[in-house]
Amino acid sequence: MSQTLSASTLLMVPMAPLVGSVLAGIFGTKFGGNRIGRVASHSLTILGVLVAFVLSAMTLQSVVVDGARFNETLYTWMVVGDLKMEIGFLVDGLTAMMMCVVTFVSLMVHLYTVGYMSEDDGYNRFFSYISLFTFSMLMLVMSNNMLQLFFGWEAVGLVSYLLIGFWFNKPTAIFANMKAFLVNRVGDFGFILGIGLIAAYAGTLNYAEAFAKSEQLGAMTFPGTEWMLVTVICICLFIGAMGKSAQFPLHVWLPDSMEGPTPISALIHAATMVTAGIFMVARMSPLFELSDTALNFVMVIGSITALFMGFLGIIQNDIKRIVAYSTLSQLGYMTVALGASAYSVAVFHLMTHAFFKALLFLAAGSVIMGLHHNQDIRWMGNVRKYMPITWITSLLGSLALIGTPFFAGFYSKDSIIEAVAESHLPGAGFAHFAVLAGVFVTAFYSFRLYFLVFHGKERYDQNPDAHHGHGDHHGHGHDNKPHESPWVVTVPLVLLAIPSVVIGAMTIGPMLFGDFFKGAIFVDAAKHPVMQELGHAFHGPVAMALHSVGTLPLWLAIAGVACAYYMYMVNPALPAAIKQKFMPVFTVLENKYYLDWFNENVLARGARALGTGLWKGGDQTVIDGLLVNGSWKVVGVISSVVRKVQTGYLYHYAFAMIMGVLVLMTYFVWLK
Repeated sequence: MSQTLSASTLLMVPMAPLVGSVLAGIFGTKFGGNRIGRVASHSLTILGVLVAFVLSAMTLQSVVVDGARFNETLYTWMVVGDLKMEIGFLVDGLTAMMMCVVTFVSLMVHLYTVGYMSEDDGYNRFFSYISLFTFSMLMLVMSNNMLQLFFGWEAVGLVSYLLIGFWFNKPTAIFANMKAFLVNRVGDFGFILGIGLIAAYAGTLNYAEAFAKSEQLGAMTFPGTEWMLVTVICICLFIGAMGKSAQFPLHVWLPDSMEGPTPISALIHAATMVTAGIFMVARMSPLFELSDTALNFVMVIGSITALFMGFLGIIQNDIKRIVAYSTLSQLGYMTVALGASAYSVAVFHLMTHAFFKALLFLAAGSVIMGLHHNQDIRWMGNVRKYMPITWITSLLGSLALIGTPFFAGFYSKDSIIEAVAESHLPGAGFAHFAVLAGVFVTAFYSFRLYFLVFHGKERYDQNPDAHHGHGDHHGHGHDNKPHESPWVVTVPLVLLAIPSVVIGAMTIGPMLFGDFFKGAIFVDAAKHPVMQELGHAFHGPVAMALHSVGTLPLWLAIAGVACAYYMYMVNPALPAAIKQKFMPVFTVLENKYYLDWFNENVLARGARALGTGLWKGGDQTVIDGLLVNGSWKVVGVISSVVRKVQTGYLYHYAFAMIMGVLVLMTYFVWLK
């Protein structure tokens, strides 16, 4: 069996989507003269992603079955002293799994987009963008060095900016993409500081070379302080992950990003971009394992995100925003697992979550299509009667999300809860409470959405915006009743529903307790024995599911579903009564903990005031007024005085020479 992978084959994985993106973006738009039509544009981009998926699946098979690995530099861009800036690939279990997840979900989104964006004028441009995004994410996960990692990191940020603001004539979309861009820059500043510290003290940007020096880094202190250098590095890196993976308080961009078309919500905010931070921390596990302080920081931030973002999902009425807050909460769960040193569990949840969350986003888009732009769940009801495929796939996705036994989400979510319970870090107590409470909250808002959309009375005729269309602009019919989506929309839903059900049970053994991540993820078992404890308690996927009957998480999930059913199906007056009684709490939630207000009125205005002060006080007064204008004024004054001495008369100069000689003679005589 071959133990190596072909560099040319691996290079084709990111290049195929890039070629499709370039062809559709140039020849399918005004930029290139609209030389190819819609069919050619979507065919080229879908073909590119299909090629990438097939090659990724073959790579995964080689990694799993043959034990193949790849870690080589393909191109050296620049050498500065001993620091090499290279382009190369590292393919192991972690990379191969991410490649398959990214390409499969992207392929489903590409197919879905054919139906969803069929009436949009920017059809070809959209396909170009999503293929470019796929290329960027593949370059990120396949990199073997931090320079290429940072390139992919910034590239996905740039393309997400283009996709969120795809409808650039829509003011809310422009505000949302600028917000996403700026908030991510805050996180990326910390990220590049972390990379810079590694380059400065390890002398390399290559993963393997940097990790080989991890013990040396662990023995150093940050200059001028008593802080461990590795703690500063890891916290800086994690600040980058907080921006990209939308962790509190840098989460504020993700809900607003729902202003973009629904397919990008599934691609960017469920399966790829927001998981980049989780992937990065798992990849950097040899460094994070050296600092309990950094791990504790990661765990606490993740637990805050998991619980408090779930609370915000309860009060939302926009179908996409509910799923968006669900994404925030689940990203918090993954981050908590990272903090508990259960990196493989975090990545396992990343994989299962990618399938069922992409399914839920695409199903939400299908509902929006079927209900003619309506996104408000208060004006839906009994949709299952008209959209059976969307209904059953949404139900499967929701069951996976809340951790129903035997579904994919159950195995990964319960493993996170157990891992936190076994952790001995100071923040583990709060984190365990947060992830347990989050189970009830997740079940409640997920089935609140499910019951209001697919069951109960039909409320389409009560929608005050029924004839205005405040949702996505794709235009699918104008009658009042819902209708099932075309096959290009429903087929991806079915294909995503399958792994949402079975992938967890199929892969939990090798991914968490086997050698799947051997050499990719490092855990100091002596200091952090969490995975060993989980391994002792694991007796197979069936036994794990049966054992859950007597555990608290399952009953919390059942309680959440039961409460949602009672409050929205049996006694629909109760939510309004609760809202009235707890109005102050509702106001805080409705204002999203006032973080947007704080950012806009304190941080943004403070930054503007500081900038204005530096401009007027520093630039205008000191630089322009004192240095630039002041210098020429001084020269002018001196010149005006000296000019009076330069008269042009010979006898004046002769007199000055005689007086000078006299002064010199007097001086020398005085010296004697």
